[in-house]
Amino acid sequence: MILLEQMFILFLLMMVGMIGRKKGLINDVVCKGMSAIVLNIACPAFVLSAGINKDEYVSNEALLTCAICAIAIYAGLILCAVVIPYILRLPKNNYGTYRVMTIFSNIGFMGFPIVAATYGSIGLLYAATFQFPFNLLFYTYGIKTMQNSSDTEAQATSSWKNILNVGVISVFISIALYLLRVHVPESLADAISSLSGLTVPLSMMVIGYALGGMKIRSLLSDYRLLFFAFIKLILIPIIGISLLKLFITDDTLLGVCFVMIATPVGSMTAMLAQCYSGDEDTASRGVALTTLLSVVTIPLVGGLCL
Repeated sequence: MILLEQMFILFLLMMVGMIGRKKGLINDVVCKGMSAIVLNIACPAFVLSAGINKDEYVSNEALLTCAICAIAIYAGLILCAVVIPYILRLPKNNYGTYRVMTIFSNIGFMGFPIVAATYGSIGLLYAATFQFPFNLLFYTYGIKTMQNSSDTEAQATSSWKNILNVGVISVFISIALYLLRVHVPESLADAISSLSGLTVPLSMMVIGYALGGMKIRSLLSDYRLLFFAFIKLILIPIIGISLLKLFITDDTLLGVCFVMIATPVGSMTAMLAQCYSGDEDTASRGVALTTLLSVVTIPLVGGLCL
């Protein structure tokens, strides 16, 4: 029920972005600026606010367990990504795009807000540990899988400078603050908390703006993409959480793992397809379709599994 309520709130915020596009209040330039604010300011502050939390505590063993879960989940997603193109009988030039869409979910723009609203600061701290393996894989395996050529400029983009970006650095700082119980001045903590509050509304409005430019009929007419969405949003989360339940007894950690698996295709996959000769159109429609369907599938599958 909590997941359903949170997804309804996020859906309303997405609608604001869609309406803003239709009314001309938000354009491409504004949307790009909002995305930059979320990625470089609000989301890092969101992660830092979890490390500053003084009210709840989790053990080092619990954080280590979470890190192991994150590694296991991405290993499982990579295995799924290898098999899915054969299941869907895709043409070979689409293998890379679908594999990247399988592995990389929208954990930043959608996953973090859902976790924070549903599981609080402890849940957000767990979710933050997924950021490093996500970035590490995205700028290495993701690029290698998507690209069809090996020009030097493309290879240079997968450098450690991109892997260790502001989002990952904020994860390290947040965990250090939490583990070392560092005292952060109240005024600074309040400022970080205020900035973190921008994450949910801005990120959902950006997603809504993107969805506002898509034709729903064209999304629902691609049967391969619909079957992929079923695998991505329903089949993989059900199987994944069923397996994790055999080893995890912490309900909060299990819930966070579910959100990290069940979120839709990450918007950065479309950018990756554009830069590295992938199928940009399929990636963009995959992001749009899975985002729309996730409003229903996340609370539905969550109710069945958790």
